[in-house]
Amino acid sequence: MPARRRHPRPTHVFINCPFDKNYEKLFLALIAGLTGLGLTPRCVLEIPPNRSRLERLFELIERCASSVHDLSRVELSLRRPRVPRFNMPFELGLAVALSLSKGNHRWYLLEARDYRLQASLSDMNGFDPHIHHGTPTGILTALTNAFVKPGGQPAVGDLKRLYRAVKTFWADLERRERLSLFSPRAFRDIVIASLRIAERLAIT
Repeated sequence: MPARRRHPRPTHVFINCPFDKNYEKLFLALIAGLTGLGLTPRCVLEIPPNRSRLERLFELIERCASSVHDLSRVELSLRRPRVPRFNMPFELGLAVALSLSKGNHRWYLLEARDYRLQASLSDMNGFDPHIHHGTPTGILTALTNAFVKPGGQPAVGDLKRLYRAVKTFWADLERRERLSLFSPRAFRDIVIASLRIAERLAIT
């Protein structure tokens, strides 16, 4: 039976980033920035850990018209055994393969510092990453440069208002539910809340 052709959803964006405490503010900024630009964030947190996880991961990326990949934390783990964090470059590889094979997927690179990507992943030379300097404002600025909307788009200042509102929502949710930010429930609730807040603030 031939493989079923999946059509990407134009507004869906796959997020590929580290899931740890030090990245929480940047993760919230990614969600707020994308929703503020009229896009829908998706990520691997939606996929349950089972034997078909890799196949479902590829299907999820395939259903997204674009993806953002933050390679700023491809580094040795703090705990032993100290090994490189390969998840981010691996998911980038899936997105690049999808783009090369079907031509209907756009991918964007994020980094915290200039020139580090050229040293860590020389195959990406010629593809300039969007530099965010490890700050939420940097993330929001990078997204406005990557996802340029015809006919105008929200200013970074508007996205910062949305980000602050989303951060407040998450602080309340975390206090009430004691959730991890990097959990399926938290991701779903924050995306829905961010879309609603963006609409209420007339940002999209």
